[in-house]
Amino acid sequence: MRALYQDGGDVRETSSVDDLEVLVKQSTFVWVDLDSSKPEGNEALERVFGIHPLTIEDIWNEQSSPKIEDFDSYLYVRVHGAHAFNPDGSVALAELDVVIGANFLITHDCHRVCTIDDLHAALLRSPKTFGKGPAWLAHTLLDQLVDRYVIIIEQFEGHIEILEEDILEKSGTPEGCPVLARIFELKRSLQAIRRVSVHQREILLRLSRGEFDEIPHDALPFYRDVYDHFVRVTDLADSYRELVTGALEIHLSVQSNRMNGVMKTLTLMSTIMLPLTFIAGVYGMNFEHMPELKWVHGYPFALLFMAAVALAIMVWFRFKKWV
Repeated sequence: MRALYQDGGDVRETSSVDDLEVLVKQSTFVWVDLDSSKPEGNEALERVFGIHPLTIEDIWNEQSSPKIEDFDSYLYVRVHGAHAFNPDGSVALAELDVVIGANFLITHDCHRVCTIDDLHAALLRSPKTFGKGPAWLAHTLLDQLVDRYVIIIEQFEGHIEILEEDILEKSGTPEGCPVLARIFELKRSLQAIRRVSVHQREILLRLSRGEFDEIPHDALPFYRDVYDHFVRVTDLADSYRELVTGALEIHLSVQSNRMNGVMKTLTLMSTIMLPLTFIAGVYGMNFEHMPELKWVHGYPFALLFMAAVALAIMVWFRFKKWV
């Protein structure tokens, strides 16, 4: 647990629960960043800030859906950010818990979807943002989360372009299985982002509309800006999801076309070989009175006859534009 508080014109740091209790009683703005579920963290949440036990449970337990809940003395917000874009096209989503009070801000970002360490260092150097209050600092964190979202989700475009090239080259070949796996991985990631973003967009909209007393009126335009940026994330996720769905359809189409080409080749070969097999079968019948059996030129005649039949069939296929 790390806590920042303003002491005159400076920002100082502490991890003592007793110090936090004194600061809260003095109505000093305190930002507490929780690392993990430890006794001092739970003690600070319960005894110092009066956080409801259900909220404490929500903070420590990762949930898959965003949430906003307004209590008498604080506002609890649970949002999700993207903290990694893996080489296979999957995106790692993580939870950010934010508790906004009148003179305190509590955050829990175990996967660091926001650059909290950098923000800590910046506030220690320049306390201007810190002095504005908890709602403004919460806006800074949400803005970082959304900006990182935009950066990560834009990487889908490059992956989809490479994927489309690989589909045209490898679909329907032995190298096509990894391509299909990448398609499903991208689709699964975009579906997870969309599932989160639909609810998260509604939460950011409510924060920007002034529904909650914890968000001052002069901060609402900045929260609307965060909402506008996140709408772009949602739109990009929907757009890329449609592209990946189209890529899957292209993959299946290319695979089907190549399979049809193989079947067409095999069918043509079978069609050519069928009359040749018939001719060979006729001359393979050892009847005593077959006139060609004792003919000196019977063998080359049979071969030439087979070649003529095969050539005639090929000419017919070419005339019908089947080959």
